[in-house]
Amino acid sequence: MPESHLAGLDVAAIQATWDRVLGETDWPRSGMLALERDGAIAGYSHFYPTDDADDPSSVGMIGSLYTLPQVWGTGAGKALMTRVVETLAEAGYAEASLWVLVDNRRARAFYEGQGWKDDGGRDEDRSDGFLVSKVRYRRSLG
Repeated sequence: MPESHLAGLDVAAIQATWDRVLGETDWPRSGMLALERDGAIAGYSHFYPTDDADDPSSVGMIGSLYTLPQVWGTGAGKALMTRVVETLAEAGYAEASLWVLVDNRRARAFYEGQGWKDDGGRDEDRSDGFLVSKVRYRRSLG
């Protein structure tokens, strides 16, 4: 994403969105998991029933999974992903999906290393005035 877009983000609007998202949790079908390292939040993941054309009763979606660069390569992201996948399976989903930026090679390699597969889904979004190209990954939870 362009640096100018990131610099122009409205922190108050983002906070309001997260307040709403956290208030709508329906554990374990949707929710947020935080990764803690040394007493501080080092990552998080937000998940919910899919909003794609799939059946939302059988496919859970990971809407976000982020960790701080300081914990990259330590196994922290893998631990967070493992717990999210376990939670989705416990909620009764048969499959999970997620979207990732096409050019985010590091994230794509991470997901592939965790058993996720490119399922052919593609999305191109220009709603913010620039092109964002994404690819969908999927995995069985059985």
